[in-house]
This record gives sequence, structure tokens and C-alpha cells, in this order.
Amino acid sequence: MNSLVVNNVYKNFGATQAVADLSFSVTAGEIFALLGPNGAGKTTMIRMVLDILRPDEGTIQVLDSTINQAVKDRIGYLPEERGLYKNLTVLDCLSYLGQLKGMTMSDARRRAAVLLQRVELGDVMTKKVNQLSRGMQQKAQFAATILHDPELIIIDEPFSGLDPVNTLLIKEMLLEMKQQGKTIIMSTHMMHQVEAMADRLLMVNKGQKVLYGPVANIRQQYADHALYISGEGNWSALPFVERVTFDETEHADLVVLRQGMSSDEAFRLLAQQPNLHLNRFEVALPSLDDIFIEVVEGKRPFNHKSANGKAGVS
Repeated sequence: MNSLVVNNVYKNFGATQAVADLSFSVTAGEIFALLGPNGAGKTTMIRMVLDILRPDEGTIQVLDSTINQAVKDRIGYLPEERGLYKNLTVLDCLSYLGQLKGMTMSDARRRAAVLLQRVELGDVMTKKVNQLSRGMQQKAQFAATILHDPELIIIDEPFSGLDPVNTLLIKEMLLEMKQQGKTIIMSTHMMHQVEAMADRLLMVNKGQKVLYGPVANIRQQYADHALYISGEGNWSALPFVERVTFDETEHADLVVLRQGMSSDEAFRLLAQQPNLHLNRFEVALPSLDDIFIEVVEGKRPFNHKSANGKAGVS
């Protein structure tokens, strides 16, 4: 069962093509990542799913229906731009937003109080929104997004402005909701969170689909460029090796292969070297940061320092 089905969608703004022939689906109960560089068409796609914008061509089905008010009430949306009423208290603001989603005032107020406690804002719920820090406002906005217990949750940069402790808190809540059967579509530039959380991803560039599928499969698809090797030998002297650095995280040498050399062929050639002794030979999976840079900029993985802090080749 799918929570979202997008078929051959186009959207233009004058002469600018924001989305071009885009098709994908999101399975119920999964965390689905929507990725791409700035200006790639992600926000436009989200706004079409929410019926804020209409596609020029193509169809969109949300929760087995064309979008209407009843379907919208089953969706929770966290925009990148904060949408809270700054002169209301946090509790009053969330209560009002809950009522807009069909909740009674008493139910909205009760659930808002519970959620604000959960996101560690219980002691500021009677303060005005404009008195909160950026991180606190982000947590309050997240609480507002899930206040009405939506089936489909669409979140745009959910970890923006959060410190590591609060990032972990929101991450845990999202994973709990996935376990409850909720569907989560997450647009973010924090690739390590996608690696840790997402089941599948769609990467768009210039409005077009460039990567689509399970996160693990995509990382494996781009994994033939480098190896983790430990043992005795001078790997850099081998003709099929481009360069070598030591990866402190892995406690092994990161051996980058020359273009066209596969890991299987490298292992065969290494096995023929009598003066080399291997304790470890493992394909090094590139991070999504590496893959993003390769797809968008055309640079091979491991030819630069990864954004996740692992030692790469500079």
C-alpha cells in the first residue's frame, strides 16, 4: 500500500522548469527521504503534494485519494519556514492549530500539553512563541505538526536549529511514529540522518529524478571505488591504487582504486602478491554526502573529505 503516488508530474514557473516528468511512490509506514541541492525542486514537489501548488501535468494521489480537505486533515506538515503565531502563548498556538485540523479545543489543548512535555517545553508552554529560542520554536513547530496524530508526516529540514541532544529527541520520536505505522517524508541536507533513518530515498536535481531506491542499495551501487585494508604491505605502490590514507574511525587504510578497477579485480591482484598479507579487505561504502557530490558535481566518492567527518582523500 502506498501513502503517496506521483506520476509524470511537471511544474513550470514561466520559463523555469521546477519539476520535470517526476514519478515516484512512498510506501505506507516507511521513512522516505527527499534529497537534492538547493533549487532542485524539492519544496515545489512538497507543495504540490499538499495542494498549495497545482502541477501543470501529471497526477498525485495522497492516502489513496486525490487531495481534498479530508485528506489534508490526515497530513502533518513541518515547513522549513516557521509558521507559528508569535504573539500567542505556545500552548494557545498549538491548541488553535489543532482545532484547524478538526480537533476539539479540549482535545487539542490536552494533547498539546502532553507533546510539549515530551519535547521538553513543558516549562515554557505559557510563554509567547516570540520569547522562545530558535531551537525551542523548532520543537514547538514539530509538536504542532504531529498534534492531530496524522497518518502522513511531511517534514522539511526537521533538525534545523537543533543541538545534538534535541536532534536525537526528534529522531527518536520520528522512529517511534514509524513503528506505529506512520509514513514520514523527510526533506533534509543532513545526509547522515538519512543514512540512519530512511528506508528509501529520491534524489532530484534540476527538477528531475537522479537517484531512487533503498538507501542501502544506493550506497552499495556506488561502493566499488574504495576499500578498507589492513595488514602488511605497501598498498600505494600497487599500479591499480590511486591513493591511500589511514582512516582512524575504521582503524584501517582507505585505499582508493583507479578508475575502472573493481573491488573483485583488486582482491584477485592482491592475492597474487606474495609479499602482501591481508588481515582485512572490505568494500568501503560511500556516505550519502559522497554520493550526493558525485551525482550533483560529478566527483568520485572518497576523492575528498567526507562531510560526516571520516577521513577521505583530499
